[in-house]
Amino acid sequence: MYPESIISEKIHQLFQEHSIDPFKKDKDFADRLQAHLPKIHRLFGEIYGGCFDAEQQFLDLLRSLILAHKSRESGLKKRDQEKSEKGVWFLSNQLAGMSLYVDRFAGSLKTMPTKLSHLEELGVNFLHLMPIFESPAGESDGGYAVSDFRKVEPRFGTLEDLISLRKNMHSQGMYLMLDIVLNHTSHHHEWAQKAKAGDFYYQDFFYTYSNRSIPDEFERSMPEIFPESAPGNFTWSEEMGKWVMTVFHRYQWDLNYTNPNVFRAMLDTVLFYGNLGLDLLRIDAPAFIWKQMGTSCQNLPQAHMLLRLIKQCVQVATPGMALLGEAIVAPKEIMKYFGTGEFIAQECDFAYNATQMALQWDMLASGETRVMLNAQSEILNKPYGTSWITYTRCHDDIGLGYDDYMIAQAGKDPYQHRKFLKEYYSFSGDQWMSPARGALFSSNPKTGDARISGTLASLCGLEKALIEGNGPAIDLSIQKILMMQAHSIFLGGLPMLFYGDEVGYTNDYSYQHDPGKSYDNRWMHRPVIDWEKVNRKKVEGTVEHQIFEGTKRLLQIRKENELFSDLSNISWMSPHNIHVAGLVRRMGNERMYCLFNFSDKAAYLTWYAFREQGEGSGKLWDHWTQSEVAVGPDHEYLILEPYGFRVLEPKA
Repeated sequence: MYPESIISEKIHQLFQEHSIDPFKKDKDFADRLQAHLPKIHRLFGEIYGGCFDAEQQFLDLLRSLILAHKSRESGLKKRDQEKSEKGVWFLSNQLAGMSLYVDRFAGSLKTMPTKLSHLEELGVNFLHLMPIFESPAGESDGGYAVSDFRKVEPRFGTLEDLISLRKNMHSQGMYLMLDIVLNHTSHHHEWAQKAKAGDFYYQDFFYTYSNRSIPDEFERSMPEIFPESAPGNFTWSEEMGKWVMTVFHRYQWDLNYTNPNVFRAMLDTVLFYGNLGLDLLRIDAPAFIWKQMGTSCQNLPQAHMLLRLIKQCVQVATPGMALLGEAIVAPKEIMKYFGTGEFIAQECDFAYNATQMALQWDMLASGETRVMLNAQSEILNKPYGTSWITYTRCHDDIGLGYDDYMIAQAGKDPYQHRKFLKEYYSFSGDQWMSPARGALFSSNPKTGDARISGTLASLCGLEKALIEGNGPAIDLSIQKILMMQAHSIFLGGLPMLFYGDEVGYTNDYSYQHDPGKSYDNRWMHRPVIDWEKVNRKKVEGTVEHQIFEGTKRLLQIRKENELFSDLSNISWMSPHNIHVAGLVRRMGNERMYCLFNFSDKAAYLTWYAFREQGEGSGKLWDHWTQSEVAVGPDHEYLILEPYGFRVLEPKA
């Protein structure tokens, strides 16, 4: 690798070659490059310094940054500056998101603007469009098997439609998030097609082997992701005459990031997305991007180094785009995706709070909070300047990946407790009377592991209640839904709703008749939106109206109170009642107590719970019920109805 003195000379040459003015019109870019160059150089050297052409590869990386800057729209550069002036712009309580499939929600990118008013009415201003880039029908994995990273899937529209939507959204004060699949491509991607045709240059873009000796060594320590539908981690390619690594599905070929050509090609794609005007880029499956024999090939140090290098490059060329690492891994491992050591808060800006998401489903089924509280020593360690995506449901399954000790410390047997949860949400085994209507996904008979599919409403009992025409059960299910959403919305982070949940969509079983989806029961919670059903939100008394208006009010409360910004200002109240989860948000002298009863019975909380937090006798204002609550010796008990919640602020 070049020494720093030579690098400065090379950058000067690149600036001249590409007409970069480091003193006037391109000064901000030049300053950012100078600030981040030492870490970019060091990280690249640590990963690729041993490659025979490392110096040329590094110069090509710098050229990519320059070209990305030059092609960035002036409007996006202005937006970069505005975000910079706000500090860490994405910590704001003014942001609230929704994740959705364009075709199943709105039809296409071209018609998507006609649905923005629905989101605006709800209070959503941050939109995550599920994968929209080209992927083969029947082998798309919901869009995560990409055959062209720069071409929109025709059924969604065109790249021009996407840019038009982004401009429309930005003009209305909205934000846009898209996915990038770093770990793999579709086997229909141009690189894979060339590899199949015998091009050794592109075969080295993947992990390819002429016999089973190395694949078998990998398999000794690599877990199976989809043991039912895609057992093993390698697939034989008849066209290529070689085995290729396929960790997820046989049609998704894992990219080989030990090859610097792969890294540069994918970095160019990241910067291309930045110049589409994204505010947040969701990096799919970052835990898998580095493979090493003898390991699980997940969460390896080199994967973190690659993410840090990407982050440094993004901060130089497309600084207004934040990064989200979709690492659905063990709690301790999730925290590492925010960065560690000198790179703390310099890896991913966001991570999914998947642990807390799963734990709230644990609380709903068990009716108690002890397991959740045992996890907080790890979850609360998130570094300042980073944020969670907080959510109740998403497009994926619910994994019960929190640690066994969290269950054991609650006095439960981890295996039996997980068995109970799986049976409760799939209304099977000893829990066949459960109100939940879900299904087990990706059951592994070797390990007993399984995840849970189903919509928020169905898992909360609404589907069963509606089928039975049971009015009280319908009301209780709606209460559960709103309590679960309140927990995610007030927790700390950027709340991300999943489309359909805002009007109580139940499971859609039509996927069972679609050959391209029937093997994957996660499609039951990915509905095609019926806008006549959605419009019942306007009719008082309907399920849709109650859930929509309740969710809308929750988001309003969050936006009206700045202390719900993600300022690392959350703590948990002592568990005076094991059925009640109580969190405290603080900012200066302001405090907000958010209480959630996960029991099907009324729960009582004494005034001592507030005394521990420094509150004396007095009155609290409940932002949810818009009523006053007296707490103190003369009103000793605060009563929470079954699945009830309160958002309490001390009154002066």
